[in-house]
Amino acid sequence: MNTPILTITLNPTVDLATKAASVDPGPKLRCEEPSIEPGGGGVNVARAIAILGGKSDVFMAAGGPTGDHLEALLRRVNGLFLHRFEAPGETRQSFAVTERETGDQYRFVMPGPSWRPADEEKVLESIAALAPAQGYVVLSGSQPPGISPEFPARLAGALPNETSLIVDTSGGPLHHSAASRHPPFAILRMDQAEAEELAACPLVDVAASARFARALVDNGVARAIVVARGKEGSILATSDAQMFCASPDVPVRSKIGAGDSFVGAMVLSLVQGHDISIALCKGTAAASAAVMTDSTRLCLRADVERLAKDCVAQPL
Repeated sequence: MNTPILTITLNPTVDLATKAASVDPGPKLRCEEPSIEPGGGGVNVARAIAILGGKSDVFMAAGGPTGDHLEALLRRVNGLFLHRFEAPGETRQSFAVTERETGDQYRFVMPGPSWRPADEEKVLESIAALAPAQGYVVLSGSQPPGISPEFPARLAGALPNETSLIVDTSGGPLHHSAASRHPPFAILRMDQAEAEELAACPLVDVAASARFARALVDNGVARAIVVARGKEGSILATSDAQMFCASPDVPVRSKIGAGDSFVGAMVLSLVQGHDISIALCKGTAAASAAVMTDSTRLCLRADVERLAKDCVAQPL
């Protein structure tokens, strides 16, 4: 694999996950020993790539003792080459509790430190200096408070022309990315709820999601749009084709990291020279494999390879 991958995480986290008999207000909730993992969109994408046998550079904004802890956790992962950018405040933590009685999962996500305009300018310069001239840059995860919603579009304009930018974000940055003029992303991924929020209407079936995705391609937002319809599977639209890959039927233990596993497997497949339809199938298999694992664990390579045999991209 010679094509470089750089993942970007501006709002990483130390993920803690545990289980309790039940989650009720009032009494102390006695929990199991927690699992502790490095987290945040781009960090998880890079971890998924490493799990699947690939390598990537990881650009991560981190600060304070929690940022030091996060860095130490990432240093243990083979296949990652870490580039730390000093964040303007303490790195956040996120906390997930699974209720043993019901299997319900409660996820508590902190906002992260607030950024100033000068911080945004500095991080753009740092990423642009590090970005591969011919390779993939993956911007994934929520953006920290204070980062402008224009950031993904600004990043697209700051990268070399030959660099392929993959974006998986939410909220204001996603809305701005879909509505503004900027160099088209290589791929823009969103989930069903985010797509419906952008469309301002329900997308009741696969065909409706595919039409919406194709409209975004036609508007120059990205060369490819992915809409994840949860347990149904994922849609991909380009200027030449629309396709759907159904998710394998698997037991669900935790939904944490499914989207990041999808993106990691997809970009790794593209780097390995596969057609985008194969990359869609690899991503779908990885997302399904991720929900089979506990807590904040991502996909397992053996599960991805097994499930990928049952994933087929169907033209729409």
